[in-house]
Amino acid sequence: MKVLLISPCKDPERKRPKFLMMPQLSLHILEGLTPPEHEVKIVEEEIEDINLDEDCDLVGISCMTANAPRAYYLAKEFKKRGKKIVLGGVHPTILPDEALRHADSVVIGEVEGIWPELLEDVKNGGLKKKYKKPYPSLDEYIKIKHRKDTKKRLFNVIPVMTTRGCPFNCDFCCVHDIYGPKIRHYPIENVVRDIMDAEGKFFLFLDDNIMGDTRYAKKLFSAIKPLKIKWIGQASITFVKDIELISLAAASGCTGLFFGLETVSKSQLLKLRKSIKDIKKIEEAIKKIESYGIFFHPSMIFGFDDDTKDVFPETLDFLDKNKISSVSLNTLTPYPGTKTYRKLKEERRLITDDWKYFDHKSVVFKPKNMSPFELQAGRLWVFKEFTKFSSMLKKLPFHLDHPFYHLAMGIGHKKVFKNEFKDFPRLASHLFPLSDNLEAHYEYFSILALSLADFIPRNDYIGGNKV
Repeated sequence: MKVLLISPCKDPERKRPKFLMMPQLSLHILEGLTPPEHEVKIVEEEIEDINLDEDCDLVGISCMTANAPRAYYLAKEFKKRGKKIVLGGVHPTILPDEALRHADSVVIGEVEGIWPELLEDVKNGGLKKKYKKPYPSLDEYIKIKHRKDTKKRLFNVIPVMTTRGCPFNCDFCCVHDIYGPKIRHYPIENVVRDIMDAEGKFFLFLDDNIMGDTRYAKKLFSAIKPLKIKWIGQASITFVKDIELISLAAASGCTGLFFGLETVSKSQLLKLRKSIKDIKKIEEAIKKIESYGIFFHPSMIFGFDDDTKDVFPETLDFLDKNKISSVSLNTLTPYPGTKTYRKLKEERRLITDDWKYFDHKSVVFKPKNMSPFELQAGRLWVFKEFTKFSSMLKKLPFHLDHPFYHLAMGIGHKKVFKNEFKDFPRLASHLFPLSDNLEAHYEYFSILALSLADFIPRNDYIGGNKV
């Protein structure tokens, strides 16, 4: 049987720069689980085009929320051509009945322990509507057959996973519900084998928190140290309290970490139940992490209920003060299945149900202390100021241990900003329409409007220039 596995993009007309895309692993795990009598082809639409007339018997599509509409469109087109369709991934797991309206079958949750059975059912003409096996064992070693294909994104970094599950239950996140509240581990010997089989030197651990289980993490770092690799990952800032852990991470090749910092608001830090709630202590933690040669990449979210328009200059000041050169700037996104989504829906604050806008950067709800447009424009203003070449060059002397990261991420951020700014009028007209005549209101959506906006109290602007 010929199997086509697809990771759809959000919009084929607006693809992101390839070198800034996160590497994917899920479809390659599926391929590794596929019995040898089946032929598998993987297509990542962000990188290559999809042939709707592909010669195949089964089409498997994995999607998040923002690319679910595109996944549904592709499912419809392949069904027209007589193909069997299976949908899986985060969005179909959260909304399986919605996904089933577009597919023959839906995989709910993780695929280990399901995929070979599903393929056998297709072969025998007995495909079930839904497949689910909660929290399967991760003990089996799954060989990634085409490692070179996993290196097409983010500076050719190679994706690896060591754990699944998260004990935290953040209101805006569904990882806890999908992968469970308990951290499950891949055997360390399998992780080492995977790294060695990959024959690479630069890796990305896809875990939601590589330091989540400190005992496991310490054993893992000790085991991979002799491999002399470089790696990046995601962690909680609390790991800075464990000197042995941070030392082992650095010694094992850790060169950068992504941290869900989320906010610089004192009241919001308390509400988010962050382990470090004081901004000064966060700044001290950043310095300590960087002192070990680890690049600090924070993720910030705008739009919490405590956020006023002051959050934009305050966030920019924090990033400048701490010489942060790479950051993820997000708007609060109420993903289906989360407490945030249920709350905003009950309060009738959602302004669209078009999933393609549920993407971390588009405002899809009514904030408490500003308009949706002001939240959208405020995030873009911070992005604009952060990506100025003057800002990048000013911070360079503080990143001489990682000059390539600093400059590459800075240039990448600038390119992303230009694309988002170009798309801003279209986005704003769809989500916050003033009238049917977009052209008449283009100035309202312009960068000049951002420069003159009243959420920038620290500078006076005339025509976009400081005075």
